[in-house]
Amino acid sequence: MHNAPPRTLAELPIRRLTRGDLVPCADLCEDRGWSRDEHRWGLLLSAGTGYGIDDPEGKGLAAACVVTSNGADLAAIGMVLVAGRHSRQGLGRRLMRHVIESSGQTPLSLYATPEGQPLYEQLGFTVVGRANRVAGRFRPVDGERDRSPGAPTVTTRPATADDLQRVLRLDAETFGSDRTHILTRLPAFSDRFVVAEDSGSLVGYAALWPSENVHSIGPLVARDTATAKCLVSALAATTDRPLRTDIDARHGELLDWLGEHGLERGTHTAVMLYRSSELPGDWTRRFAPLTVATG
Repeated sequence: MHNAPPRTLAELPIRRLTRGDLVPCADLCEDRGWSRDEHRWGLLLSAGTGYGIDDPEGKGLAAACVVTSNGADLAAIGMVLVAGRHSRQGLGRRLMRHVIESSGQTPLSLYATPEGQPLYEQLGFTVVGRANRVAGRFRPVDGERDRSPGAPTVTTRPATADDLQRVLRLDAETFGSDRTHILTRLPAFSDRFVVAEDSGSLVGYAALWPSENVHSIGPLVARDTATAKCLVSALAATTDRPLRTDIDARHGELLDWLGEHGLERGTHTAVMLYRSSELPGDWTRRFAPLTVATG
């Protein structure tokens, strides 16, 4: 018997990923110099739909991405990765075309690196915003709370199960969609989940989750910048790890404040859309996503 000839990359099928693909997905991240982030992949493969192309030589995954639905009005594409040995051979484009074709008429969003942006533009995505990644060790400032306008009336505390419905309502107003399938997983996914209140009203929430040797802040949803500062300060006080978050570039005051507290600006990403010209919801309350992979 003769062995079947190996398939070309263009012939390799695209398949759905499962939680059983957690390690291969993490291996793919490591191959491209990203942190393995198995913890985040676990959330994405549970709350979203993963697509992958198996390596023709049986070496794990050749390419992968994940799509997270944000209701009927939007789906977020993230973790678009191609193994280094297969780069620039069209696998990323194949995956993206598959996602576009599989999504019907649902608008699509993604956060693009400068390297990936040209491909997405060729596929018809347009830039609608920017996000700045900041990272570093948070340095508190004595007495700052008293000097922040609006902050003295805001209190923060750990979220409880009784807060879930109020968090869901605030999140739906902020993101313009029902993200129950994501938020119900947040308490188990995060190390800290806090809410902000003003006279009994819920005015913000945020989570802190582990990513190798750092803690990531996201989502960060707040009534205003002063409330966002309170939430960040509350989370920072619970960890001795460096912090990392991706802040909407329009929130310049918060970015400057984070810089004053030790978090330096690093990479930036372009927020891009397909089949829509703007993100739904209220950007003024949307300071940071859970992760750029979910929008």
